[in-house]
Amino acid sequence: MNHVVGDVHYLALGLPGARTLLTVHDCVALHRGSKFKRAVLRKLYFQWPVTRAARVSTISQATRDELVRVTGCDPAKVQVIPNCVAPEFRPEPREFNTARPALLLVGTLPHKNLERTLEALRGIPCRLRIIGRLTSQQRALLQEFEYVNEFDLTTRQMAAAYRDSDLLVFASLYEGFGMPILEAQASGRPVVTSNLSSMPEVAGDGACLVDPNHTESIRAGVTRVIQDHDYRGGLIAQGLQNVEKYRPERIAAMYLEVYRELLL
Repeated sequence: MNHVVGDVHYLALGLPGARTLLTVHDCVALHRGSKFKRAVLRKLYFQWPVTRAARVSTISQATRDELVRVTGCDPAKVQVIPNCVAPEFRPEPREFNTARPALLLVGTLPHKNLERTLEALRGIPCRLRIIGRLTSQQRALLQEFEYVNEFDLTTRQMAAAYRDSDLLVFASLYEGFGMPILEAQASGRPVVTSNLSSMPEVAGDGACLVDPNHTESIRAGVTRVIQDHDYRGGLIAQGLQNVEKYRPERIAAMYLEVYRELLL
């Protein structure tokens, strides 16, 4: 059998459809570029491969709903099998620095909403650790902040980045899943994330949800987590409980079940 995963959905077009599983991580390609480009991608990356494959999996219910909407496929053909959290991300006790917390920001692409997040953080005493390549415009916005910038980190280095931070701020505008949410929860760190797309689904009860389109909402969420000890502790406890649903063994078993069905 064949399992197509990653940004190569079109490969399903050249494989025996009856024994092909296609995994779709997100539909972000349909949210950017020219109208012509999006029309081509809709056919080549989504509609035709989804039609060809016997089974389709998505990594979140939000992505499943969007995929069914943009392709018009039978919803029964699409199953949610989420991502798993790597074992490198594990809890390590850390005293929260309420006076000047270390905030971790993961991702610098436009939909990661870094510019609005920085606006929301202006005036809050903090240190920033930003993962991702910064543009010159983003660097200009960061002049008044104390920050470090890193990119192309290994999984082990990313795990260390979470453990060395007090709080993940992940107010993204769109995610097919939102892996940093689980990585922070598995590391025993509180999370502030968006109340839209797949992020509430992935976070469960283990995150402070904010409106990523409004700086006031982001700021209020970050401030509450910093100042409210009990609320912060509850988020951490709920996050550690939430990640148990995303352990590799559980996700592997879900894929194995689909493999067996395709091979019958």
